[in-house]
Amino acid sequence: MKKLPHKVKLFLVFAAVVFGGYLAITLAGSFGGGVPAAFSDARMQGALIAQNIVDVSNQSVTDLEKISALDKSGNFTEALNEITAMVGRSQEIRNHAVELSTELEKMTRSLSEVKSFEARQAALEAIGNHLSMISRLINYSAYLGGLLEVLRNRFLGNFSDNVRVVDIITQINIEVKSINDLNIQAKSAIQRFDELVR
Repeated sequence: MKKLPHKVKLFLVFAAVVFGGYLAITLAGSFGGGVPAAFSDARMQGALIAQNIVDVSNQSVTDLEKISALDKSGNFTEALNEITAMVGRSQEIRNHAVELSTELEKMTRSLSEVKSFEARQAALEAIGNHLSMISRLINYSAYLGGLLEVLRNRFLGNFSDNVRVVDIITQINIEVKSINDLNIQAKSAIQRFDELVR
């Protein structure tokens, strides 16, 4: 039997390695779930945006305590200044919510390329949690706007609305807690997703 030249042997070994690598990647994609690049990118961006939302909304808890104290002491001018600044910062949160919804849309569009049914379910759960988070942000912004209106009326000496500042602040704090909880649930779902596509 004729021996193969050394260069031919090297070429065959190289071809076998390349083909084996291609086969391994293809099989991993078929059975392991395969994560599209568009999904991975949108997921990373979405996680960063969601964390920014949580950070800004958590800061509002401290701001609201200050506003409540100013309201109780009758310092409506300073309370009005604080809530006006807060409403301005809530615009930042609304901008983040729009950015987050864009990333969630990208994730949803590329989800059909994920092979594992269980992984898709986990990803859908994370997307659903973030969509609920956006809904809570809408409530949060509405309550902030309501608080601004009440404090403006008090500044003008109009107390006829019988709305207590502390009640609105309680509602805002409930929304902030929900935003935090939903973000934690989304992180947990995406960790499950990661385990399923390994």
